Amino acid sequence: MSDLFKKAISLGWGLTIVSKEKVEKIVDDLVKRGELAPSESKDLVNRLVERGEEEQSQFKTWIQEQVRRVLTDIHVPSDQDIVSLEQRIATLEKRVAELEAERSEPAAE
Repeated sequence: MSDLFKKAISLGWGLTIVSKEKVEKIVDDLVKRGELAPSESKDLVNRLVERGEEEQSQFKTWIQEQVRRVLTDIHVPSDQDIVSLEQRIATLEKRVAELEAERSEPAAE
């Protein structure tokens, strides 16, 4: 059975998009052809589904890292950068308003 499991794993990323129902159908076909004992089928389905979920999580993490790297490489500002800039703008706007108020006070007197 370990050889069969290795073959299934060798499908690579394919497991990340195969539904549990499809895995069960494939395993049922293996049982019908006598390539897998019925007592082993549930365990194999569970392991294949678990492996698929792990690969899907790893793939998602990899994609996120690649996107983050590309965004950094092309200098797209992060959310934190934008918040920081918004705070700086608010501070500058306040300071400009204060200076304009000081400037207009002597003229009014």
